[in-house]
Amino acid sequence: MIKAVISGTGLYTPPETIDNDELVEAFNQYVELFNSEHADDIARGEVAPLQPSSSAFIEKASGIKRRHVINKDGILDPTRMTPLIPERSNDEHSVQCDMALSACKEALEQAGKTAADVDAVIVACSNLQRAYPAISIEVQQALGVNGFAYDMNVACSSATFGLQAAVNSVENGAARSVLVVSPEICSGHLNFRDRDSHFIFGDACTAILVEREENAGSGQGYEILGTSLKTQFSNNIRNNFGFLNRADESGIGKPDKLFIQQGRKVFKEVSPLVAETIQNQLQGLSLAPEDLRRMWLHQANLNMNQLIARKVLGRDATEDEAPVILDEYANTSSAGSIIAFHKHKEDLQAGDIGVICSFGAGYSIGSVVVRRR
Repeated sequence: MIKAVISGTGLYTPPETIDNDELVEAFNQYVELFNSEHADDIARGEVAPLQPSSSAFIEKASGIKRRHVINKDGILDPTRMTPLIPERSNDEHSVQCDMALSACKEALEQAGKTAADVDAVIVACSNLQRAYPAISIEVQQALGVNGFAYDMNVACSSATFGLQAAVNSVENGAARSVLVVSPEICSGHLNFRDRDSHFIFGDACTAILVEREENAGSGQGYEILGTSLKTQFSNNIRNNFGFLNRADESGIGKPDKLFIQQGRKVFKEVSPLVAETIQNQLQGLSLAPEDLRRMWLHQANLNMNQLIARKVLGRDATEDEAPVILDEYANTSSAGSIIAFHKHKEDLQAGDIGVICSFGAGYSIGSVVVRRR
């Protein structure tokens, strides 16, 4: 029987950062401009005045302190509030391809492998730069990988759903190894003019190499004990941008063409679903919560992660048990739990068990239980 293992991970971190103070200063300048421009309408009660944000509010609501982005100048321009990412010619690599190459090369190096050892590339992320050709096939060509590639999108759970697909391909013999890549440019779909969400996202790219256990180095990487996927439809997190928007001009530019959510409902509804999914998966693997050495959770909201860990463990988790990276990276959608795994896995000992779990729009939940080899 073929068994799949995670033998390497990689991370691309954009060099530009925006801390909360910078973001708040730009947002509050925009608020002043808006309220001044609409002063008469506000006075007549026809337009509601916008309210300023604050760094204290952001950190209390989310635990986020800063974020990495592809471009900060456009975001911090109160007359623009959108990243400036120049169009590239069709003969150049896409932005997501360049991000992916950096992360993939690190994952391959960590695993001691080359592109010749890889048979498939899955680009799994919440937002794709174009409809086609697939970003994954572009990455495959740029790396020099023979075999096949495809894109997939399950919002913030894309990376863990991609892991499930990679495990299937390895264990059924379709591929010796698979790269799962999540190039997330979340700043491109964030409404930086919305007080409730302007601070949520950052940009990053992760890569995971999944391969046959027999091909991995002795004692190297993590054995995949099991995967669990769950979806349940909800309108509470949406992004309605798409090719059909041009078919009805009345919707162009509306807030729902960018990221929009009902945060309180998401918190209340998703947290117990995630905890239940992890508990059921552990039970199915004949494991108990106390067998978990570490939980690499989706990095969306600190309060949410603390609640989920408490529900799973029956007590508060330490930061060592449930490490946090969102204070530096913010929410990087599907890349978040993989960043946590990438940065906080080397200290585990042989036999230690952990769970990689992502969750978000859909609703979607992907959970992967692993054991250090």
